[in-house]
Amino acid sequence: MRIDTIWKLLEQVNDPEIPVLTVIDMGIVRDIKPLGANGIEVLITPTYSGCPAMKMIEFTIIAELEANGIHPVKVTTVLSPAWTTDWMSADGMEKLKAYGIAPPIAGTNEKRIDALFGEAPQPECPHCGSKETKVISQFGSTACKALYRCNDCKEPFDYFKCH
Repeated sequence: MRIDTIWKLLEQVNDPEIPVLTVIDMGIVRDIKPLGANGIEVLITPTYSGCPAMKMIEFTIIAELEANGIHPVKVTTVLSPAWTTDWMSADGMEKLKAYGIAPPIAGTNEKRIDALFGEAPQPECPHCGSKETKVISQFGSTACKALYRCNDCKEPFDYFKCH
């Protein structure tokens, strides 16, 4: 089976914590390599150390590929370089917003050190589009998100933090 076909199959593997995103949208899949005559090795990088979703992602990748006649399937976790939100696809960012999660703000990865001592990013509200938002907690529904509230529509929302 061709490598580009494998990439297409992996577009069917959803992130277990954000089911509207695929592992391709997230940029978790780093590489795909042939393994023997019929097998494949998929290299993945966790969004952060200790991400509880990685075992489920590994299991789902194997299940999807084996269901499509690819065997053996090996999934290898690669930690360096560390995953960054810059690896997320533009389509994934739009899916996040439509799902009600504010996507990472472009360019904030370069300013992460400032975030420790400076102001929190001010994402656009995914519900009404207002930029009048305020951080409520640095931790949202998962460790990779922060909880915000829109000052205009008053709705709370998660912001996918830059890594």
